[in-house]
Amino acid sequence: MEEILEYFPSLTEEQIRQFGALWDLYRDWNSKINVISRKDIDNLYEHHVLHSLAIAKALKFKPGTSVLDFGTGGGFPGIPLAILFPEVSFKLIDGTGKKILVANSIAESIGLKNVYAEQKRGEDEKGKYDFVVSRAVMPLQELVKIVRKNISKNDRNSLPNGIIVLKGGKLDEEIKNYRKLVEIDEISTWFKAPWFKEKYVIYLPLV
Repeated sequence: MEEILEYFPSLTEEQIRQFGALWDLYRDWNSKINVISRKDIDNLYEHHVLHSLAIAKALKFKPGTSVLDFGTGGGFPGIPLAILFPEVSFKLIDGTGKKILVANSIAESIGLKNVYAEQKRGEDEKGKYDFVVSRAVMPLQELVKIVRKNISKNDRNSLPNGIIVLKGGKLDEEIKNYRKLVEIDEISTWFKAPWFKEKYVIYLPLV
């Protein structure tokens, strides 16, 4: 939690309570369903919660924004972002029902009212959203093909509607078709832990 408070010092008491509750909830669920690598669960806040919140450093969503979390797993990046942006609506989808069970249970346990999680393949999602967020689910080109249909034409934020994804490693091949459009931020410019080196937030407008 100290890392969350260090980089997001303006949290309300309710947000601090919600972020703090994630530790026990995810550890409990992870003992039943392997949502996070068992070797990595002790790094929940740095590797999962704070990593998800890097998207908030790239763009502060305005109230009323709608976001689709594609391939959310157990709720990342959707749940941390939903805590940070209580006036933004988040839909979380994943093809694995057990992971959606975890995401919905945790959202309910901490009193998140702006999250809805559903077991669904991205190809079957019909809704329109301002942004699609994702955490290294698939190559960018494949993701674009699936979610282009889901991007609303009506912009309301400081960036045009599109995709915001968390990626790591070498990006040259993945972004080669989008070089004139894509914006890449190094997470290590915001968060100082060595783990964030060579990890990025990629924004691609889809207009």
